[in-house]
Amino acid sequence: MRIFDPHIHMTSRTTDDYRAMYDAGVRALVEPSFWLGQPRTSPASFFDYFDALLGWEPFRASQYGIAHHCTLALNPKEANDPRCTPVLDALPRYLVKDSVVAVGEIGYDSMTPAEDHALAAQLQLAADHALPALVHTPHRDKLAGLHRTIDVIRESNLPPEFVLLDHLNETTVKAATDSGCWAGFSIYPDTKMDEDRMVTILQNHGTEKILVNSAADWGKSDPLKTRKVADAMLKAGFTEDDVDQVLWRNPVAFYGQSGRLQLDVLTPDPLHEGNSILRGGE
Repeated sequence: MRIFDPHIHMTSRTTDDYRAMYDAGVRALVEPSFWLGQPRTSPASFFDYFDALLGWEPFRASQYGIAHHCTLALNPKEANDPRCTPVLDALPRYLVKDSVVAVGEIGYDSMTPAEDHALAAQLQLAADHALPALVHTPHRDKLAGLHRTIDVIRESNLPPEFVLLDHLNETTVKAATDSGCWAGFSIYPDTKMDEDRMVTILQNHGTEKILVNSAADWGKSDPLKTRKVADAMLKAGFTEDDVDQVLWRNPVAFYGQSGRLQLDVLTPDPLHEGNSILRGGE
């Protein structure tokens, strides 16, 4: 079984997670830039973070046979902080990097005017760079937030087939799929979606243009949830080909629109900028 986790925050995870993910079948992932929990106080902290997603995390992933790509953006929560908004002006120099396969996470948190501006501006950046967009739907007022998001997408220059609407659930899946966008589901231990609910959605809506991710981060989450969805699909009567479509071919098709996916993991270098993943090196 081969698995592509299209949304996971490996900066928050350990090397043990990389090993367990590989053993479970994960061979590729996309790490979206996101809010770190502690508010950033300047654009410079974003730039150091972006550099880590472009350098250190691909190095760590390669040690465990996993292809690492990323998406970069000003996230919705910090779009409300004027100390952070200059990131929008600096993004173009990062969006040309080879391992950047989308603009994201963008979207809404509290649905403020500042978030309206950041979402529209970054959809335009995605269109300018011929990149897909990974869109975060809000955790509160989810259906209203989704409708507002779809309205902004329709007003943008980015085609809906270049947009992945993520963090969906039973209340938002129909509106998302009717929009022509791709549909993403985050599988969590206690919140958002679980594997059994995900299987029901797949039974009701099919396997086309649907992506499943773990979205594992610094909170209570599980980087093996993609494999658990695959196992639940097989138990429910889905075929191995169905599982391969949802867990591999769909994310490859979506992010492949960037023209930048590199799924062959090259022999890793022993060091990254003089450092190994071992304390003190060897």
